[in-house]
Amino acid sequence: MEDKENCNNRMPPAGARVLVAMSGGVDSVAVAAMLTRAGYDCMGATLRMTMEPAGKPVFEPCCGLQAAEDARKVCEALEIEHKTVRIVEAFDRHIIEPFTRQYAAGRTPNPCIRCNRIIKFGLLFRYAKLWGYDYIAMGHYARLTKRNGRMALRRATYGAKDQSYVLAPLTQAQLRRSCFPLGEMTKDEARRVAASVNRRVGAKSESQEICFVADRNYARIVEERREIAGPGKIIDMEGNVLGCHGGIHRYTVGQRRGLGISAEQPLYVARIDPVENTVIVGRDKQSLRDSFETGILFWGALPPQNNAFRALAQLRYKHKPVSAIITPGARGARAQLEIPQRGVTPGQWAVFYDGNGYVLASGEIRC
Repeated sequence: MEDKENCNNRMPPAGARVLVAMSGGVDSVAVAAMLTRAGYDCMGATLRMTMEPAGKPVFEPCCGLQAAEDARKVCEALEIEHKTVRIVEAFDRHIIEPFTRQYAAGRTPNPCIRCNRIIKFGLLFRYAKLWGYDYIAMGHYARLTKRNGRMALRRATYGAKDQSYVLAPLTQAQLRRSCFPLGEMTKDEARRVAASVNRRVGAKSESQEICFVADRNYARIVEERREIAGPGKIIDMEGNVLGCHGGIHRYTVGQRRGLGISAEQPLYVARIDPVENTVIVGRDKQSLRDSFETGILFWGALPPQNNAFRALAQLRYKHKPVSAIITPGARGARAQLEIPQRGVTPGQWAVFYDGNGYVLASGEIRC
């Protein structure tokens, strides 16, 4: 049963000091404007996470130097303080390095989930405390409520922009000091709020790319940082050699296009074997999985437990959830899917929801 006072989207108490994480994009600007106008004592903070060599290495609408300058100007217009925090080394160590390491090992990581947990709701929290701010506000589309004594993430009311998936592993301690003012708003509403402060910012395009791989060339950044095993075999489920690949880091489980082989029936990447440096492909039904294992579970609205529970399992950001039975274990969980799925991808995250959109638990897909 939800706490009545927290039934929609929990916000800090009136007058609280709130640090607003500001990328200079539409959503974070809207959040800063909303909270400032609501009477909260706010400050804007922009994280400088990557270097700026020639060639525009980051996605400008959210992470470039112009975006940081936009955040500063918005704070000036709102008459609140703004600070830029350089965390290049920490971001490289905790986000970029693990990303390239996993890709080189044939996995497909989600760096945004890791960044939220370690950087935005980890490192930035330390700065908030240092500066005397009790809460952090983010421009994510998600709701936060209190249910049965636990902080519970819930899907945003505007489903097209729901970002609860990338926030799922946040801890109870992190959630208690967080708020998501856009949880019950549409993107158009957020644009109108942002435009009321700065018309150009309100019209900005969305940031869809990974900030440190703006050209979407994941293989390039992996090859720049890792020793790659090189070419290997592409085989089918029966072990027949169908062709050669240029590196397992160029493939992901569930992939169909760009395999470099031809066949009478569509083929999908079913598995990647880093030990044998092999990409295994299968036909339609051969590429489906009805179960998988996760790493350690991060518990959300559901308290830690050993009993199996039913949930809707979302296996990647835009995946349509499917009913599953989740059986927790000492080092993770086993998920049994009601309907077999393609693209059960090691490195991605499985987020388990209930029928009302609450995040029950989440874990990284291991195998």
